[in-house]
Amino acid sequence: MIWDIYNDKEINHIPHKKEYETWVSRLTTQKIEIIKEEIRGRIEGDEVATTGWIPGSDWRNTPFEPIYETACRRDKESAGMCFGLLVWVTLMEHEDCWGFGRHELNNLPIESMTYFKVYPIKN
Repeated sequence: MIWDIYNDKEINHIPHKKEYETWVSRLTTQKIEIIKEEIRGRIEGDEVATTGWIPGSDWRNTPFEPIYETACRRDKESAGMCFGLLVWVTLMEHEDCWGFGRHELNNLPIESMTYFKVYPIKN
């Protein structure tokens, strides 16, 4: 689940939904699930995950290659955004609760979204 730490509530919508739906419509359900499984595997056991650091810079021969090649028709910027949205959706579906935000490293902004496990207080 994705949790809005500023408003103390669950988020269950996909940002940029129109673009996301266009991109994933070009992938098979099986390819999407393989991508999500790979994302889950790469964040397993972590408390913090930064989207841009998950896939690495070379997507060739990885489950992420179809995002660039097929879903986004070889558009690097769109592929990065699509991947980020696939992370968002994967974390929305995740059993753990994840907050998110834009952060810095060594006083420089990190370009992609950073997620971190949170434990919301339920009344």
